[in-house]
Amino acid sequence: MKIGFDSASYMEKQTEQILKRIEQWGDKLYLEFGGKLFDDYHAVRVLPGFEVNGKIQLLKKLRDKTEVIMCISAADIERNRIREDLGIVYDMEALRLIDSIRKMGLFISSIVISQYNDQLSADIFKNKLEHRGEKVYIHKFTKGYPTNIDLITSDMGYGANPFIETTKPLVVVTAPGPGSGKLAICLSQIYHEHKRNINAGYAKFETFPIWNLPLKHPVNLAYEAATADLNDVNALDPYHLEAYGESAVNYNRDIEVFPIVKSILTRIMGADKVYKSPTDMGVNMAGYCITDDEAVKEAAKQEIVRRYFKTWCAYKEGRLGIDAVEKLDLIMKQLGITSEYGLAVNPALNKSRESKSTAMALILSDGSVITGRTTDILTAASSLVLNCVKKLAGIPDDIHLIAPNVLEPMMMLKEKILCDKNPLLSLEEVLNALSICAATDRSAEKCLYQLQELKGCEAHSSHMIPKADESALKKLGVNITCTPEFPSDDLYYT
Repeated sequence: MKIGFDSASYMEKQTEQILKRIEQWGDKLYLEFGGKLFDDYHAVRVLPGFEVNGKIQLLKKLRDKTEVIMCISAADIERNRIREDLGIVYDMEALRLIDSIRKMGLFISSIVISQYNDQLSADIFKNKLEHRGEKVYIHKFTKGYPTNIDLITSDMGYGANPFIETTKPLVVVTAPGPGSGKLAICLSQIYHEHKRNINAGYAKFETFPIWNLPLKHPVNLAYEAATADLNDVNALDPYHLEAYGESAVNYNRDIEVFPIVKSILTRIMGADKVYKSPTDMGVNMAGYCITDDEAVKEAAKQEIVRRYFKTWCAYKEGRLGIDAVEKLDLIMKQLGITSEYGLAVNPALNKSRESKSTAMALILSDGSVITGRTTDILTAASSLVLNCVKKLAGIPDDIHLIAPNVLEPMMMLKEKILCDKNPLLSLEEVLNALSICAATDRSAEKCLYQLQELKGCEAHSSHMIPKADESALKKLGVNITCTPEFPSDDLYYT
């Protein structure tokens, strides 16, 4: 994909702005981290050139000034909310993030379970953390929120929350995903800090929407597509326009909550220190680092198509309502694109019609289209990846990469010993077999080292694929989409 974003410039500009905010408030800045701290693949896909872990690298450079508060909603723990791009529940994602952040040399001072209402699953999660020596705080719903400012900014409101002890001038409040209560934690802490005569302020680290791009720019529409299940809608910031005579794009939740946030901050800190618009609250320099607008527009359109298929599949599985699907359909109509805009869609559908089975297609970096289909022993994803690495390694199609003396025991294990009713070898099983064969077979070895070339490639399946194959493709860095059709009439095995 053509590069359209300068990640080094972005990190430099964001760092400069964060340091200015710390200086502006004096003693301490609570920085709410919107979006993903690690593994921001959405940003990578819509801003080609964006460094996937650039944000954590930025904080690593500021680690002497920085500590982190990890926040997770008790409601998300209770309903086993899943981070879709990784396929893991939020409480496990919180643990993964904590480990990853610490490995980067950053200090995590505490974990906060927000929106607590005596959920048993939240109690279990808290106990597990405390038994590992972690400092855990519980925050309940704030009394009086959102209308009774006097109650909110009192010892019965934010004052009822325990004060989280912090020692650094920059406190990053992050979470596994949106709606975790990060803003409430920041405001609660600012209330407690000012009672202790500490000049603490608030800001938000944002990537999307990009405030100084047009409202209907594909990059901003891709953000709407990514948050279709949250009913986020981009809008012009009326407060920014009134204050500065300048158009700025924000999203509905920040705009709607701004009068409340402004009133709370005014009550705590005084009117002269409060932001004039929700856009003011954000630290977002991404718009200044786009180097090729046409490249990011095209990348964003491809992302919207991916989200369209993903949302349709989630609807078919009963995980989302039809409203989210209709929203994606509307976004695509605004851009004048259809589902066939996806690069690998038509080749996969054509292969499926030709083979009368589930089929997949992948676009290699040189533009070559590789296909694969379900066989008697391989899933479509397994066939596709083997065909891809053969092409990349220059191995003839009739050469078998997995030796029969490896394949036969694997099939026997699945069918006879594990009694697996679905005998097809998954992609991960095939890759394990390929790695075994690579020890003695030169062709298999050459193909094994070609797997890294699949990172960033576009792939599509004519039908919804098993979660195990989807997970393996994501680990390889393949951008996978699926037509929202079940591969068979079986209720359990699909």
